[in-house]
Amino acid sequence: MSAADIKRKEKLIQRIFLVVAFSSLFSLFLIALFIFVEGLPMIWKVGLKDFLLSTRWSPTKGHFGIFAMIVSSFWVTIGALLFGGPLGLMCSIFLVEFSSARMRAVIKPALELLAGIPSVVYGFLGVVYLVPLVRDYLGGPGLSLLTSCIILGIMILPTVISISVDSLVAVPDSYREAAFSLGATRWQTTHMVTLHAAKSGIITALVLGMGRAVGETMAVIMIAGNALKIPLSPLDPIRTLTSNIALEMGYASGLHRQALFATGIVLFFFVMALNMIATLFARRKVLK
Repeated sequence: MSAADIKRKEKLIQRIFLVVAFSSLFSLFLIALFIFVEGLPMIWKVGLKDFLLSTRWSPTKGHFGIFAMIVSSFWVTIGALLFGGPLGLMCSIFLVEFSSARMRAVIKPALELLAGIPSVVYGFLGVVYLVPLVRDYLGGPGLSLLTSCIILGIMILPTVISISVDSLVAVPDSYREAAFSLGATRWQTTHMVTLHAAKSGIITALVLGMGRAVGETMAVIMIAGNALKIPLSPLDPIRTLTSNIALEMGYASGLHRQALFATGIVLFFFVMALNMIATLFARRKVLK
């Protein structure tokens, strides 16, 4: 095969991959366009301020305030991050810094299998085991902000652990050797050198975990209680933006249906902001 034939085949393959890449972007563009076309007219009609800052959601009476659901989504995402973030980071540190390579090769894929478990299974386990525990020992109905945070915290573990482990492994061994040569212990090296060097990847893992939490629907529907109010306690039931869309889209019509699409616009901007933050951190150097 001549060099010219090889070059032509390489160009053909390059064009095929280019078409595939642009088809993905085009699909994303069509989804975003559809959501905006369906949702923006309702926002203009109701008013952005009333839509975002009102707490009254009663579509049959013409009230479309989603502020309570925005607050609930915010708190459940932060709670999931507070529960799953430190746990996932500690697990990553153990796998990379304190375990053998053979143990890491077994445990890391096993933890990543958590990502393949359907969310309805997490929700079912939460309803059967976690909700009664919270109700019996802490009070409240059990279906609450707290149970949602715990379940979502478990669900984001594969994302946090996988990316954090890759970030820690990417830190050159010369950094650790230099710290050891100065008399630092293994924990001092991990705390003061390795984590600092891998902080961009770790922050990216946490941000992507937040995106996973804010977009979860089925498990939250099953364990959150679906109450249309601002939570004043971790034991209060909540309704998130995603669960509101899933619960009401089946029978919504007219302005009600448009309001659900407008809720999707809010989610779109929120998730897009998280992904942009993750991308910015991923592009940063390991060390400043």
